[in-house]
Amino acid sequence: MVEGLHIVCPSCDQTNRVPAVRLTAGGKCGRCGAALFDGRPVALDDERFDKHARVSDIPLLVDFWAEWCGPCRMMAPVFEQAAERLEPRMRLVKIDTERARNTAGRFRIHSIPTLMLIRHGQELARISGAMPLGQLIRWTDQALGDRASA
Repeated sequence: MVEGLHIVCPSCDQTNRVPAVRLTAGGKCGRCGAALFDGRPVALDDERFDKHARVSDIPLLVDFWAEWCGPCRMMAPVFEQAAERLEPRMRLVKIDTERARNTAGRFRIHSIPTLMLIRHGQELARISGAMPLGQLIRWTDQALGDRASA
């Protein structure tokens, strides 16, 4: 039997089952046909975030940010580059703290940008402040450790 991972479509939020051995091959959503991974962060609101965080079997790397935040704007291109490097090991998502107040409040976001690794709705690690790409990749790898494949 082939082990499958639940991957939530970044376009229509349909849950797709993807064999773990084929995760790096990409894949398309069974409902809407969109690519399951396109190397770009996904902007989510409160409702969509809950589904991705609860259902997806890969970790989420969440960027909590706001439009008015200078360091957040500096971090945006780094986060975009990180998506190209880290998918499909994880899904990169952006949460605008001004629009997704419930999610920001639930995770007690007090400073932005804050990056958080989440798996099945549970926080694994967090760090605040803008950082260069290399540091972001190292932090993510270190924070996941052996849990990346758990």
